[in-house]
Amino acid sequence: MLLDMVHRVRSYQPKTIKVASHVPQAAVLVPITESTHPQVILTQRATGLSTHSGEVAFPGGHYEQQDVDLIATALREAHEEVGLLPERVKVVGPLSTLMSKHGVSVTPYVGLVAEHTEYVANESEIAAIFSVPLSFFADDAREMTHRIDYQGRSWYVPSYQFEGYKIWGLTAIMLVELTNLVFGADIDLHRPPVGKLKII
Repeated sequence: MLLDMVHRVRSYQPKTIKVASHVPQAAVLVPITESTHPQVILTQRATGLSTHSGEVAFPGGHYEQQDVDLIATALREAHEEVGLLPERVKVVGPLSTLMSKHGVSVTPYVGLVAEHTEYVANESEIAAIFSVPLSFFADDAREMTHRIDYQGRSWYVPSYQFEGYKIWGLTAIMLVELTNLVFGADIDLHRPPVGKLKII
């Protein structure tokens, strides 16, 4: 499965966004364990932060001048937030760029990490680090759906619950794209889900 995932991500042509030069850019790392049953590594942001306080997210942050490119941004931020050394990450490739509700262009990069990597949370930014089997998202086990009207379209974004963590928003959108790519799932973010799931 892992080799197939790598092939699919490397062969993928993600969507990009044309943004003005003044629009802030950011990047996140989507760490996947090199294991028989790959896990995705996620963080819960510390409470009291100015943005995304207490939310589940991938390690990442804003592009800075010393960064060679956005991949460097993702790796630097992952090191700062969870203690993951850049040389311990095998970058596979990008997913589609998204625009956050704060007007920031965010590009995710899928990267492989060793299964038994030890992480150290930067307590000023990160409250918890946890992992979820990637296959969990293939079943689309959403608890509810958030309808977001953006750029003239309605987005039906899943909200997942995993061991007490709520996974939603941009993070969920990125996971849906990865799940559709890796597992051939057909989770459509632009149609309401079939069934009795609550839409808010």
